Amino acid sequence: MCADVPFEITLSSVPATAPASGEAKVHGSATPAKQQAVSPVGVYVQHYRRRLESTDPKDQSDHLKAHSDHVAAETAKAMQNMSLADDEEEEEDEELLLSDPKEWKKQDHYAILGLSKLRYRATLDDIIKNQRKKVLRHHPDKKAAQGHMNDDGFFKCIQKAFEILTDPVKRRQYDSVDTEISTEIPSAKDKGADFYETYRPVFEREARFSNIQPVPGLGDENSSREDVEAFYAFWYEFDSWRSFEYLDKDVADGNGNRDEKRYIEGKNRKERANRKKEDTQRLRTLVENAMKADQRMVKFKEEDKLKRNAKRNAREEESRKAAEAKKAAEEAAKKAAAESAVQEEELKKQRQQAHKQLKKEQRALKVFFKTANYFVPEGTTPSAADITAATDKLDKIIAAKHDLDKTVEIRTEIEKAHAAGNGLATVDEIVSKL
Repeated sequence: MCADVPFEITLSSVPATAPASGEAKVHGSATPAKQQAVSPVGVYVQHYRRRLESTDPKDQSDHLKAHSDHVAAETAKAMQNMSLADDEEEEEDEELLLSDPKEWKKQDHYAILGLSKLRYRATLDDIIKNQRKKVLRHHPDKKAAQGHMNDDGFFKCIQKAFEILTDPVKRRQYDSVDTEISTEIPSAKDKGADFYETYRPVFEREARFSNIQPVPGLGDENSSREDVEAFYAFWYEFDSWRSFEYLDKDVADGNGNRDEKRYIEGKNRKERANRKKEDTQRLRTLVENAMKADQRMVKFKEEDKLKRNAKRNAREEESRKAAEAKKAAEEAAKKAAAESAVQEEELKKQRQQAHKQLKKEQRALKVFFKTANYFVPEGTTPSAADITAATDKLDKIIAAKHDLDKTVEIRTEIEKAHAAGNGLATVDEIVSKL
C-alpha cells in the first residue's frame, strides 16, 4: 500500500525584463484548475521518502546499495535464464578458457568466438552472433551470480577478439598471420591426376589476399591455352594486401625514451618488409612449381616445339638462314653485352674514384676546421664546447650527403669566409640551409 507524499513546487519570480502588466497581451486563457491525486511508486520514491524521514547519510547509502544489489541480482538471474542456441557450437577446452587477456596477440581470436572452422570465411553476422552467445555465457555478472568472483579473463578475451574481427583493418592484419591457416606450398613433383587436387585448394587459399577480385581459377584439363596462360600471368604478378603489422613488437605506452621507440619502430618496419619479401617469393615459387607440374603447360610447350619443327622441315633453307641470323644476333648481343660490361666497369671505376675524391674533400674539410682553430678568435684556445659545437656543424654538413662538386664548393666558401674573418657565420648559414 502506498502513502501519499507531498511535493512542494515553487514558481520563479517574474523576470526584470518582462513588460509591465498594463502592456501585457493576452493570447489565450488558462483552463480551470482542478485537484488531482497522484500516487508515486517505485524504489526511487522510497529513496526520496527515506531522505525526508532520515538525516543519517549512512542509512541513505545503505538503501542505495541494497537497491544496487537488487538490480545486479535481477540482471544476473535474467542472463542465467536466457538460452543459447547449441547447434554447431564448438567446444571450449580448458586451455582456451584459461587464455590470458594480456597475451591477446598470441590467442586464436576465431577459436575464442567459436569460429575456428570458418576462420577468414566467417561473415560479420557470424562474428556478431557468436560474440553474443559467448558474452551471455561468460559475462562477469553471470559468473558472479554463480559464485565466481573476479572471473572475467575469458570475457576480456572475447571482447578483444570481437574488437579485432569486426575492424576491417585489424582483421586483415590478423588474417595475414593466422597460424592456423597453412602457408605450405606443394612440390613441383605433384603431377598428373593429383595436380588439380593438390594445387587448387592452395590457390583458392591464397586468393583471399588478392586486391583484385575476382581471382581467375586454376581450371581443368579442358581449359583453353589463353585461360591457362592468363591464370599464371595473374599469379606471377599477384597483387597481395597481406601485411605483417600484427607481428610488430609493441612500444610500451608512456615510454619516455624516444630513441628506443624509434629503434623499435624502425625494426618493426624492417621485419615487415622482410616478411613481405619472403611471402612474395613464396608465391613466386608456388607459381613456378605449378607451371612445372601442370601437364597443360607441358602440352603447350610440346605443341610449340612441333610447330617450330614443322616449319623448319618445310623451309629448311629459310630455317638455316634464320639459325645463322639468330647466331649472328646472339653474337652481336654477346658483343654488345661485353661492351656494356666494359662500360659498366668503367662507370664503376669512375664512381669509385668520385667516391674517393668525395671522401678526400670531406677529410680536407675536417682538417680545415681543425686548422681554423674551430673558428674561435685568433690567439684563443678552443674549449671543449667550442670543439663540440664546430664538429657537430661539420657532421651535419657531411651528413647532408652532397656530391663532390657541392662539397668542394662548400669547402672553398668556408675557406674564403674564414680568410675574411667570418668563417663561423658562413658555417652557420650553410647548416641553416640544410
